[in-house]
Amino acid sequence: MFESMELSSLQQYWWVLISILGAALVFLLFVQGGQTLLFQVAKTDEERTFLINTLGRKWELTFTTLVTFGGAFFASFPLFYATSFGGAYWVWMAILFGFIVQAVSYEFRSKAGNFLGKKTYECFLFANGFLATVLLGAAVSTFFTGSAFSIDMYNLSKWDLPTHGLEAALNIQNLSLGIALFFLTRMTGAMYFMNSIVHEEIFKRSQKQVFWNGLIFLVFFLIFAGLLLTSQGYAVDTNGIVYMEDYKYLNNFLQMPLVLIFFLIGVVLVLWGWYRSFAKGIVRAFWCTSAGVFLVVLSLFFIAGFNNTSFYPSYTDLQSSLTIYNASSSHFTLSVMSYVSLFIPFVVLYIAYAWRSLAKLKISKEELNSNSHVY
Repeated sequence: MFESMELSSLQQYWWVLISILGAALVFLLFVQGGQTLLFQVAKTDEERTFLINTLGRKWELTFTTLVTFGGAFFASFPLFYATSFGGAYWVWMAILFGFIVQAVSYEFRSKAGNFLGKKTYECFLFANGFLATVLLGAAVSTFFTGSAFSIDMYNLSKWDLPTHGLEAALNIQNLSLGIALFFLTRMTGAMYFMNSIVHEEIFKRSQKQVFWNGLIFLVFFLIFAGLLLTSQGYAVDTNGIVYMEDYKYLNNFLQMPLVLIFFLIGVVLVLWGWYRSFAKGIVRAFWCTSAGVFLVVLSLFFIAGFNNTSFYPSYTDLQSSLTIYNASSSHFTLSVMSYVSLFIPFVVLYIAYAWRSLAKLKISKEELNSNSHVY
């Protein structure tokens, strides 16, 4: 089946899969956002234990999705993987370090003989929540603003600046998306607390955090969206030549109306869920906002890679910019990996089943006392 498809069709198929995984990852970052609220929503050690244990039931899903996202990128677009992970390594090392300390913190926070103390691991969790969201947001924004790399005729890449990716934080558009993602995940993290914990005071404090973090998110997201839609973008002509096009990403939305519809529906769902959560205290608003987040991120990935656009542009060497056509694996590799991708629906069903099983009992004092495993 897949081996009979054109190479371009396989490349587009894999960009769709990458986009879905990226959107799922951003949705699951509510875990990281919740970790940054430990000292604001909780006022006692017992309350922090409530928060950490409800997040502890989901953190592995985020980590697994991140690994799957990276693995899928490596298999389908290896030139991007080699260029970005090999060049902008300070950014990726900081992100990976944050996830390592997250795993250690959940496992050792409540262990007997913990000589570092609970507070140290709670600070580690905050660090992971901050680094993962801000740096991932800035990294994704470089899909639109570009990076400083060049690729020679043998497909060997080199980074053109000694900061190796950290320079992305100096770009206002990158920084605005990173900060927007940070406050978005804090908002969805607070919504998740409202949805999963039986505790009146935690509910009230979470409801307050939903409002303020959602408001700050909206400001920075509007800055990012305004800059994105009014800036030049990296277009590719029929000969593979990269050039700058005015209002490129706005044109992508207009020329792909279905993607624009996804984006607008996503924005409406995020705002509607935000309002219903802080104004009405409706716990299921978490799912409304999460669906909106998924659609918005999916749309951003689509306008970054489709419609003759470079998804990983270089602003130091324009013709080194990567597209889904010049950065992909061979036809054989994409065909074989496409058969593997058919197992994705079963993985999704398993995650849904595991989520539902773990969410049957909301976190409460009685539930924690009866549970043999406490983070």
